[in-house]
Formats: sequence, structure tokens, C-alpha cells
Amino acid sequence: MQTMLTLTDTENQRLNALGARLRRRRVLANEPQYRAAARIGVSVPTYRKLEQGDPSAPVGLWVRAIRLYGNIGEIDALFLESLFDADMKRQRARPR
Repeated sequence: MQTMLTLTDTENQRLNALGARLRRRRVLANEPQYRAAARIGVSVPTYRKLEQGDPSAPVGLWVRAIRLYGNIGEIDALFLESLFDADMKRQRARPR
């Protein structure tokens, strides 16, 4: 029986940092949460999940939120870094 994969402390910290950056950008844009939520098509509680770095927030919402205040290239960097890290861990875990 396989165990469920859970987020590491580092991964949780990265999500929290991403949420904090999203919040900073929204505040710098002088935009309330309700307007940011409406612009990406979600409720305010769902938008709050993003700013809190909640891991249950769907990836598609992160893409829309990042595009709202940032550079879409940041998404590539986020996923490429994560995929690279995961690939390196798998390679180290393989028996030789």
C-alpha cells in the first residue's frame, strides 16, 4: 500500500510566499480583494485562499491571479523549478 504524498515544509513555505507576493501586488495596485476576486472569476473566500497560500487552491486560479498582477513567465519559473526539484529527488531515490 502506498502512502499519500503530502506537502513538505519547504513546499508550504513556497506557497505561503507566493500568496504573500500576490497580496503585496494587489495592495500596490490599490485593489480590494473583492475586485481582484471578481477579475479572476472567484469568490472572495476563494481568492483569500490564494493569498494565504492554501494548497487546495486550483492551479488554474494561480495562473489567472499571477497573470492579473504579474508576468506570466513567473508561472513557467514556478513549475520548471518544481519539476526539476521533483525529478532530481526521483533520480536520487532510484535503486542502482
